[in-house]
Amino acid sequence: MGFSTLLGNERLKENLTRSLKKGHISHFYLISGPEGSGKHTLAHLLAAAILCQSKEPPCMSCHVCRRVLEDIHPDVIWVEDKDKKTVTVDLMRQARADAFIRPNEAAYKIYVIPRAQDMRLEAQNALLKILEEPPEYAVFLLLADNPNKMLPTIRSRCTALNLNALPEETLRSALHREFPEAAKETLESALERSGGFLGQAKALMTQAESPQTRQFVEVYLTGKDRDYAELLCPMEKWKRDQLAQELTAWRTLLADALLSRGGMRASSPLAAKIAEKRQGGDLLSAVDVLQKAIDYTQGNVSPAAVCGWLFFALRQ
Repeated sequence: MGFSTLLGNERLKENLTRSLKKGHISHFYLISGPEGSGKHTLAHLLAAAILCQSKEPPCMSCHVCRRVLEDIHPDVIWVEDKDKKTVTVDLMRQARADAFIRPNEAAYKIYVIPRAQDMRLEAQNALLKILEEPPEYAVFLLLADNPNKMLPTIRSRCTALNLNALPEETLRSALHREFPEAAKETLESALERSGGFLGQAKALMTQAESPQTRQFVEVYLTGKDRDYAELLCPMEKWKRDQLAQELTAWRTLLADALLSRGGMRASSPLAAKIAEKRQGGDLLSAVDVLQKAIDYTQGNVSPAAVCGWLFFALRQ
């Protein structure tokens, strides 16, 4: 089976396969690429390949590979706290201390850091200490959307695995398999906007329009004060994460409409409707307003205050 489940990136897969056959395993790998490029897929495959005992690792069928893919192998540790926006120094110190405890059952102990670019400086320095003198059995897989946010001294110690965009036909075939009933216009729009990355294309194919999003479109196109109040007032009681997610959907929709006015295929009927009725300058201003609202929400401004500010800002 090998690395075949990772689409594209043939040279990278060939190099990894060749290195593993020779027994060349790095202590540190830096897997980089935009969101949706396959970083998590490659991390699972590489961890399985390092631990797999078959002649063609990863075989994807032995109990070791299955446990790695199901995230239940005791010697594959994911270093993350999903409730925090950054990777803290305490989290890295815990991983560093754990790395000096020998593996439970495998020859290697693998640490996966899925948001390596979000490590605070103190966390990066804590990681650097073990990168300088790692235990012989320890392997670190660092996943980063933007590796340039990491210290050069960390990047220089890693084997770089850079994920590239997929060829158009490879991506189109994958979307056809995943969404056989999808309308051609929807699929082509996702293909066009994904940048060649399967994860982003799938997200575009599956994005759902909430009742608030549909209501927002109607309100935005009419611009009546009472309608804005009816939309935003109930959202003042939402949690910050819920509000940020909804505002991001609105921003994405308006950005898609703006791209549609520039000649790209509309991502949805709602985006097409907006593009038909609003000018590019209006859309650009509204996108900026929504981005500020998202930043305020993520910066611990209360949902009530954000919604109140939006009531005035969107109407200008």
